[in-house]
Amino acid sequence: MTESIARTWRRSSYSGADNACMEILIPPPLGRAPIRDSKVPHGHVIDFPDTAWNSFIEAVRRNGTPGTPGLKVSSQNPY
Repeated sequence: MTESIARTWRRSSYSGADNACMEILIPPPLGRAPIRDSKVPHGHVIDFPDTAWNSFIEAVRRNGTPGTPGLKVSSQNPY
């Protein structure tokens, strides 16, 4: 018998008052990183391989994002 896992969409703590941000499914399915637009919660989901998502998060931690050099990303990354 398979065990049911409760999952929820988590929005970035950096999102503004308009909640215009991306969300990630927590906990993520094994080997995947599902991402969606918080403004369109019933829209499409982009399903990245977890290795690609990890590389993206590490690059942001090291280099920041365009216009925000040195941006600190939470160490609570579920990956």
